[in-house]
Amino acid sequence: MVKPVATVDIVPNLPPILERLAELAYNMRWSWDHETIALFRRLDRDLWEQTGRNPVWMLGLIGQDALQAAAEDEAFLAHLDRVCSMYDEYMSPEARTWYRRNYGEFEKPYIAYFSMEYGLTDCLRNYSGGLGVLSGDHLKSASDLGLPLVGIGLLYEEGYFHQYLNADGYQQQSYPINDYANLPVQRVFDADGSPLVIEVPIAEFVAKVYVWKVRVGRIPLYLLDSNHGGNVEGIRDLTDRLYGGDQRTRIRQEILLGIGGMRLLEALDMSPTVCHMNEGHSVFLALERIGRMMKESPGMDFWQAKDICTAGNVYTIHTPVSAGLERFGYDLIDEHFPSMWKELGLTREEFHDLGRENMGGFDLFSLPVLALRLSGAANGVSQLHGSVSRSMWQWMFPDIPEHEIPIGAVTNGIHIQSWISGEMAGLYDRYLDPVWRDDPDLPEVWWDADRIPDAELWRTHERRRERLVAFARRKLHDQLEARGAPQSEIQFALEVLNPDALTIGFARRFATYKRATLLLRDKERFSRLVNDPDRPIQFIFAGKAHPHDHLGKELIKEIVKTAELPEFRHAIVFLENYDISVARYMVQGVDVWLNTPRRPHEASGTSGMKAIYNGGLNASILDGWWAEGYEPSLGWAIGSGEEYEQHEWDLQDFIEAQALYNMLEKDIIPCFYVRGRDGLPRDWLAHIKASMRKLSPFFNSYRMVREYTEEYYIPSRDRFNGLTRPDLSRGQAYAKWSQKVRKNWKSVAVQRVVIEPETLKVDEELTVHAWVKLGKLKPGDVSVQLYYGALDTRGQIVVGETRDMTCCSDGDQESDVHEFMTMLRYPTTGKRGFSVRVLPNHEDLPNPLLTNMIVWANM
Repeated sequence: MVKPVATVDIVPNLPPILERLAELAYNMRWSWDHETIALFRRLDRDLWEQTGRNPVWMLGLIGQDALQAAAEDEAFLAHLDRVCSMYDEYMSPEARTWYRRNYGEFEKPYIAYFSMEYGLTDCLRNYSGGLGVLSGDHLKSASDLGLPLVGIGLLYEEGYFHQYLNADGYQQQSYPINDYANLPVQRVFDADGSPLVIEVPIAEFVAKVYVWKVRVGRIPLYLLDSNHGGNVEGIRDLTDRLYGGDQRTRIRQEILLGIGGMRLLEALDMSPTVCHMNEGHSVFLALERIGRMMKESPGMDFWQAKDICTAGNVYTIHTPVSAGLERFGYDLIDEHFPSMWKELGLTREEFHDLGRENMGGFDLFSLPVLALRLSGAANGVSQLHGSVSRSMWQWMFPDIPEHEIPIGAVTNGIHIQSWISGEMAGLYDRYLDPVWRDDPDLPEVWWDADRIPDAELWRTHERRRERLVAFARRKLHDQLEARGAPQSEIQFALEVLNPDALTIGFARRFATYKRATLLLRDKERFSRLVNDPDRPIQFIFAGKAHPHDHLGKELIKEIVKTAELPEFRHAIVFLENYDISVARYMVQGVDVWLNTPRRPHEASGTSGMKAIYNGGLNASILDGWWAEGYEPSLGWAIGSGEEYEQHEWDLQDFIEAQALYNMLEKDIIPCFYVRGRDGLPRDWLAHIKASMRKLSPFFNSYRMVREYTEEYYIPSRDRFNGLTRPDLSRGQAYAKWSQKVRKNWKSVAVQRVVIEPETLKVDEELTVHAWVKLGKLKPGDVSVQLYYGALDTRGQIVVGETRDMTCCSDGDQESDVHEFMTMLRYPTTGKRGFSVRVLPNHEDLPNPLLTNMIVWANM
């Protein structure tokens, strides 16, 4: 190793007429625009593949002769002009995007989206799996819709690991270095031309952090990089690996993301009103935000600033399994945050309490707890996951009925243009309204799926299956060669799989709850399925286990060993190093996407959604998104949504494996292989078209991002702006009110409830009166509600409804008791229950249930 005395950046030497190729290469819009991809492939198809579909690296490697030939090729120049024209129209400040049409103009982004990882395209390995791909799709859709959003993340020198298998089929990891000089990322510089450096306090150190920028269409994504020569070793290597290292490394990465991200936005002169935390990794941003407000407003304490800042924070929960939550011992909290809690004016215990979670005998500092306490809105990523999350976190809101726990749901979606094959997109262009590209969440756009000729739809999908088989053969050949397999095995790899056979894909993170080997429980029965000469089926597996998840690695090994058996080697393939490229081939080519999680452990899942748009069908446990997407005409459900206790898991696996075999034998295989006189599987194609019609309008990220905008971003922006603009006077008044309510809440009590009449006829009016003691509070400080609903066998209201009661007296001045009343009619007979509750009430309160202040009638 020799330390250089100087460095120089070498950039492509493009002929003047081709200079805009560099601009196109450095904007990730190319990754979801088939025309731009075709342009770069046209330069040199082989080099495009060799560089991992990386146009920046490609332009650095391509010979000057090839560039000069392109500069003199009229057809290529016409193609370049067409692509540049489309790019300029897309990027134009005057573009009438969905956001501008609905919410007007903006000067700077005011929504800051924080995520630990971003999966944008094949060549930029800054992601591990579904969370990162979702983040990437979120940014792409935000770009297409024109949202005023900026992304914040970390730039990893090694990214997530490269997976390969040893001769025994056991997963190994390597960590190739990302060469950012040849990737579509660019360093951010100060006004004086020097690299922008952000300083972030981490324990006793001050980390110096570089900043890189990725252009994602209209959206800027800024990534923090701790590989600065001024940092000590333990700080400099923080951004070496995604999810690498121990707990200390992890909490420091999260400090870097949250606190460093907020300081970066300040350096860029951006003041977001909405901060969206995609998972709890970035939650320390909320503390940084509070601290900044306290500094800008002398005299404001932590609790006042918290009440104001919370209004602008949105928290998306992704983890439905308690063991997967981010928690830290208080030793790490004490190591990293003493200066912060002093700056915030908190004691050590008060700071600990912000994230305290009792683990049954001991406490830990929980990032989800902290995020829920410092957010004005929270959501799960599917309707089922929202319900699971409300159950998981009910302990934080012990007096609130489970269905009212303040955690909503925004079901995930996928960015269609990133995942649809060019052939299928062309089919849609011919038969659907062209608006499918811009407004895919309009149901009427997909009604015309029935107009697509069956033969054309089938041939298009068959071509993609053939490409998948060819890809799998090449990849398996290379895997075996690298593994040192016998030559006969390597050669046989080029003959595995049948391009005409029913092809089922299973690819995801290899965690035990995803049950990748459920299919293999009865190998004899499984063998009969794959070796049926008249109706063969075949399986393509892919996925990584976490480096420390040895049980997950054993699952991979079992699949690989099964695939080596003579009766399976032609019909089962495991593809190494699952990434965006492998995923794209699979979702575009499989006939069925299989998913077998242990319900309700799948938060959402998005891989099966990608198959929808490519003519694939889903067969899944009713978990995650499929629990709300499934109908019998659209695909297949394994089981009926049953949930089992842990001691029953072995029985569950047996039952659901048998259900899966039965489904394959009696439903999926016959549906695929029963052909008409023209050789087309009419029933199968009917399923595909029904899936397109009913699922396509909903399970896309345009709908998802619009939902976030309408239900979370805009309301959060309006609340935060209302509290802080033109000055903090309204926010301070709200915080003062909040403190008054907290101080006096113990005095609130429902003293008496009278319901007349006690026996009620259908459509007869019921009158409810309640006398509520408010102490020093006024009727306007509270909301008194009638809570009513059907009773269960134990006489409890199961899922109640609420109705606000009206104050109808000034109260007794001495006792401060106020009378409230409301009326109600019932259209049906039955036993009903009633209660009365009191909640805080203020026009600037995001959600009264988040305060965890609630008083019930106790009679």
